[in-house]
Amino acid sequence: MKQKITPSLWRDKNCEEAMNFYISVFSNSPGKKEESKIISIKRYEKGMETPGIEKMEGKVLTGIFELEGYRFMALDGGPIFEINPSASFILNFDPSTSKRASENIEYFWKKLSDGGKVLMEFQKYPFSEKYSWCEDKFGVSWQLILSNPEGEERPFITPSMMFVGGKAGKAEEAMKFYLSVFKNSKQGQIARYPAGMEPDKEGTIMFSDFMLENQWFAAMDSAREHEFNFNEAVSFYVEVVDQNELDYYWEKLSAMPESEICGWLKDKYGISWQIIPKRMGDMLSDPDSEKANRGLNAMLKMKKIDIEGLRKAYEGR
Repeated sequence: MKQKITPSLWRDKNCEEAMNFYISVFSNSPGKKEESKIISIKRYEKGMETPGIEKMEGKVLTGIFELEGYRFMALDGGPIFEINPSASFILNFDPSTSKRASENIEYFWKKLSDGGKVLMEFQKYPFSEKYSWCEDKFGVSWQLILSNPEGEERPFITPSMMFVGGKAGKAEEAMKFYLSVFKNSKQGQIARYPAGMEPDKEGTIMFSDFMLENQWFAAMDSAREHEFNFNEAVSFYVEVVDQNELDYYWEKLSAMPESEICGWLKDKYGISWQIIPKRMGDMLSDPDSEKANRGLNAMLKMKKIDIEGLRKAYEGR
């Protein structure tokens, strides 16, 4: 399945090392079903008009990789943003579809927690026989769960958003908003906090999942004290086919004009999106580096992408 929405990870000059780490972990898992691989890497080059670019030459401008068939993007952007647990990735180990689910979750727990940080211990919980929440050595958060789902099967990898701080209690509102914006969407499971689980308010979202463009996402509220919130370190890349589609998503999602830059925006919940035309990817991957750099340099001066302006710059017009 081709993804319409792709998670993007911001790194501080170790993007390629991180991608290779994930490829190694997923490729060698005992329950592997699909291939994990790097699809492409576009590197910073001379001639790119970006402040500090001389220090980034050779680093990853855009990396695309797949883990068990699920596509990610990654980039080296410097130390501006750091990944935190407000955005995580659920790994669903389903015994009904894999006889090695229990063995597989043990493998991933050891690999992903090694050198990282344990946020919830790997053990039995009321909702799962085996579960853990950990940060790997690159700071990316993973929720590992041995599941026993009822009804529709869920994918192995699901991005998850945790609404904290001033956004705690907004998970359900945010889900309804995204369901109204994206096509091929539907609500999945909802589990609410019961009374007596303060500071979490009764009725807010303990866990829920929902589908956007035929892809599953998860959301939850947490009113506990956290020293983090959503930022640009994890964003969602939406590939569009033309200016009309680009304008549609920009109008629906952008809520913080000061955050608009190079096709990036922030919505009213603080989640970052990249609204990018497919044509731009083709331009940046052009083997003619002069043309590719012209297109990139034009894009770097834009807020919302102007596809026609991008094309003219790329063609040298």
